[in-house]
Amino acid sequence: MTWFTTTTALLAVLGGAPAGAADAWQRVGGDSRSGVSGLAYEGRTEDGDGVNALVVHDNKRSGQPRLSRITRTENSTVIAPLAWEGAEPVDLEAVEAVPGMPGEYLALTGRGILYRLKVAGSTATVVDYTPLPAIGEGDDFESFALVARDGKLAALWADRGAGAGRPATLYAASLTFAPWGQPLFGSVSQRTYRSSYPADDATRHISDIALTDSGRILVGSAGDAGDDGPFDSAVSDAGRVTVSATGRVRITLAASPTVLGRFPGYKIEAVECLPGSSDAALGTDDENLGGYVRTVPFCVT
Repeated sequence: MTWFTTTTALLAVLGGAPAGAADAWQRVGGDSRSGVSGLAYEGRTEDGDGVNALVVHDNKRSGQPRLSRITRTENSTVIAPLAWEGAEPVDLEAVEAVPGMPGEYLALTGRGILYRLKVAGSTATVVDYTPLPAIGEGDDFESFALVARDGKLAALWADRGAGAGRPATLYAASLTFAPWGQPLFGSVSQRTYRSSYPADDATRHISDIALTDSGRILVGSAGDAGDDGPFDSAVSDAGRVTVSATGRVRITLAASPTVLGRFPGYKIEAVECLPGSSDAALGTDDENLGGYVRTVPFCVT
């Protein structure tokens, strides 16, 4: 019942409607500094009447917001920047809650620096940070996801790719933490991925990743023609990930990814499967046009 109530509340926050319905999007930012580059469900408010979600912004200048909280109750939506304590990142593109570690998150920059955060109240504190392993030449990251199976933790992330000449590269590895907090990766596997839609020269083949409870890999893809658009996006069923009892990670990508929904006019950079639900929260970073959020029923097992 708790999960049902939580999910129902979050659906009210973000607006559930068929894919592509224009009125399903809720605006949460009005300029290039407030778009949604990544999104993580945080939990219910202390009084139990609302829900919180964390979003990262791809700002690059010192003092600009890096992390904000969206708080939604039945009657209001409040968006508030969080104070950042510790080394200041440049260009945050993804954020993910760490399973089994309440209040802890991993946030990734476009250049591949991974920050481990502890969020308490209105402050995010850097516990440690480290570069991703196996960074390839020209890699530009917008996605990060975690999967937990039988006490084992694994991570997926991807170079976004660029048009017909550069497919995305999807990476996967087991993940543990050193006693002092640093993320530690096991051996890395990788696969190339091309989106079915959009598929023009401005395509970012993987703009975010989400995982369902059964291990299906959902991929956001985006077309970005510049700071004023036009934009285009889709979410696709790209394949599956499994984690063995020994922690070995295996990715199986579909030969022809299934497009679950198309979203012309928006640049999706956040895809998050909501706990206890078949719904995915989507967030956009539409540059000068701001940011939007909504939900769609894409996380069906």
